[in-house]
Amino acid sequence: MADQEVDAAYVTLPVSIAYLAGFHAETQERLMALTVRQEGATLIVPAIERDRAAQVAADFGVVSWRDGEDPYALVHEALAGAHKIAVEKDHLTVRAAEALQATAGARDLADVSGEIRVLRRTKSAAELERLRRAAEITDKVYEDVVGHIHIGQTELEVAAMIAGAVSALGGTLAFDSLVQFGAHSAMPHHHPSSRELRSGELILLDFGAAYEGYKADTTRVAVAGEPTPLQREIHQVVLKAHDEAITAVRAGVTAGSVDAAARQVMVASHQGDHFIHRTGHGLGLEVHEDPSLDPGSTLVLEPGMVATIEPGIYIDGWGGVRIEDDVVVEAKGCRLLTRADRSLRSVE
Repeated sequence: MADQEVDAAYVTLPVSIAYLAGFHAETQERLMALTVRQEGATLIVPAIERDRAAQVAADFGVVSWRDGEDPYALVHEALAGAHKIAVEKDHLTVRAAEALQATAGARDLADVSGEIRVLRRTKSAAELERLRRAAEITDKVYEDVVGHIHIGQTELEVAAMIAGAVSALGGTLAFDSLVQFGAHSAMPHHHPSSRELRSGELILLDFGAAYEGYKADTTRVAVAGEPTPLQREIHQVVLKAHDEAITAVRAGVTAGSVDAAARQVMVASHQGDHFIHRTGHGLGLEVHEDPSLDPGSTLVLEPGMVATIEPGIYIDGWGGVRIEDDVVVEAKGCRLLTRADRSLRSVE
């Protein structure tokens, strides 16, 4: 706020409010906002969330509005006299911006989205512990589920198994699980269907548990029956790219250099054209956040950043292999959060 010489901040993205105030809610069309001024902060919530917000965000002033009332009356009260207001331009709609200017009298809107992303990029010890717990649950779920997959099951049935196992271990799903059999595994974001598993097919599982809002993300690959030589070969290339990228992670290197470490293995193995995405992405309250391990990225990694390492090879009509783990950047390397068996498992 001082850097941009703003009078107040008006934060509306639910995950930003969760990070800054410790309170998370998805209020849909109902207004929820955190207003921040030099003298203090106010959390504005729908009345149906007031009691929970008051308990969770006890250090903040919590005010609420009922259906039928004008929530911008509370916004006006919280921001009265603020002429330059910092907002999240990535999230605030044009309609909401116009209402904010009309009610609060703001003459200038600055953007605070980038500053909040930078704050969230480096995790505290408490955040890292929640991520560790999420990863621990995720590892246990994989070991449980992979032992129960069998020929004839559908992708949807295996996805339901994952959801049940996560819940039984005290977590929630970090995102909709990806379960992909055979040629479906060549589509990085294919969602589970009623397709049944057949003998000889690849099985790609991409899922994660969340613990107290913090999310893990892992991908493992198995085969229904005995793997073919090509399946083993592709898996070994991806595993080598995965391991080289993890070896490259440490504070002081760029995100692009980590991507390059994985990509060089793919190119040397004549699979560069089949590696069609970045090497990884950040993790935290969202399953995709900063830092992004993009090709050529000049972002310098810092201790406490958390990211996935997930190279993959995708061959249309044949299938795909991706191996994904979550790591914490440290001064002289990285610490693995997910540790489940990365071998090409065989299921009956």
